[in-house]
Amino acid sequence: MELKAMSKSELEAFLKETTEEYDGYKAKGLKLNMARGKPGADQLDLTEGMLTAVKSNADCYAEDGTDCRNYGIVDGLPEAKKLFAPMLGVSEDEIMVLGNSSLTIMYDNIAKFTVFGTGNGAEPWGVQAREKKLKWLCPVPGYDRHFLITEKFGFEMINIPTGENGPDMDMIEKLVAEDDSIKGIWCVPMYANPTGITYSDEVVKRLASMKTAAADFRIFWDNAYCIHHLSDTPDKLLNLLDEAKKAGNEDRVLMYASTSKVTYPGAGVAVFASSKANIDYVKSLMTVQSIGPDKINQLRHVKFFGDFNGVTEHMKKHAAIIAPKFKAVLDELEREIAPLGIASWTKPNGGYFISFNTMQGCAKEVCRLCKEAGVVLTGAGATFPYGKDPEDSNIRIAPTLPPIEELELAAKVFALSVKIASAKKLLAE
Repeated sequence: MELKAMSKSELEAFLKETTEEYDGYKAKGLKLNMARGKPGADQLDLTEGMLTAVKSNADCYAEDGTDCRNYGIVDGLPEAKKLFAPMLGVSEDEIMVLGNSSLTIMYDNIAKFTVFGTGNGAEPWGVQAREKKLKWLCPVPGYDRHFLITEKFGFEMINIPTGENGPDMDMIEKLVAEDDSIKGIWCVPMYANPTGITYSDEVVKRLASMKTAAADFRIFWDNAYCIHHLSDTPDKLLNLLDEAKKAGNEDRVLMYASTSKVTYPGAGVAVFASSKANIDYVKSLMTVQSIGPDKINQLRHVKFFGDFNGVTEHMKKHAAIIAPKFKAVLDELEREIAPLGIASWTKPNGGYFISFNTMQGCAKEVCRLCKEAGVVLTGAGATFPYGKDPEDSNIRIAPTLPPIEELELAAKVFALSVKIASAKKLLAE
């Protein structure tokens, strides 16, 4: 029976029984974590061969003879560009291979545009901000660290609702056409964080071709999960840069990815791709900023994978590990929550997260109950700018880190917490 159909006495009995079961788990003193999308130790073990891919000084030379132990090549090794260009569907002169964090590159690009401008003749964003408040579009629910970057730089963030095909394009097109203070949009276009959806072809084409009042409007296309498939029938994503070229808007596209969840999060490589003009511009600024990235680490990746086919084959090993974890959580939700009609959730075909929506006003209470029982979740509200979910309903579930035995326990505690919070909400009404 759905909870909303229960009488008050039935709800009270349901709450009492569920609370007793919850208290039993709480007494176990659990310490389980589903807070962030970290790879599990078994995933990290997959790349042990990287540690011996460069064994001696003799292995430290690039294909063109460059000594990777020394300074130089600010935009990355040519063979590293060749390896990772297919990941984002770009040419080798449209990509830079840098350090271990794509988030660092995004932050750095916004900092550069704030101080120096976007390179197309428009005033730096920092100068423009002295005259008026600058704004940023944020599809929600979304990635908390994206929102923290634009908050730190003083942008006013505007929530953009997201559906099964991507962000609300009618809303986006109207806003950017009328307001030249809107300078950018965050996008996680494939297996989005946290919803798991992939943008439709129509959404990609409209983003590429839409008219913007600001000539320096930029799309931050964080394609973090473009190779993180969970099935043999992966989603397909249209190439934004190709579509933008057709519309004459290639300079508005800034694309990012990394091997943070492919090799080692603390020792991977990140890539930045864009138009040739943008790459040349950012490179000109980076030559002042850096003598070059860790080329030995880039060489490790090249030697370990060989080519991009090696990357895709490696990702099948990841899927074999984490797909059962997603299934364990989704099975628990289908079994314990679906019949009660008190929540909805995504069933992603890839990526690292499940987006869960409680009854309005219950997300914070669910997270509190889980924490008291020893299960740590990403805080309610984190998937919205300023940490404020207007409906207090969205929770991001990250199934990848715990071993599956711990994950099954955490999922049970989560389901019990949802039941308790929902029953309390209905009784209060």
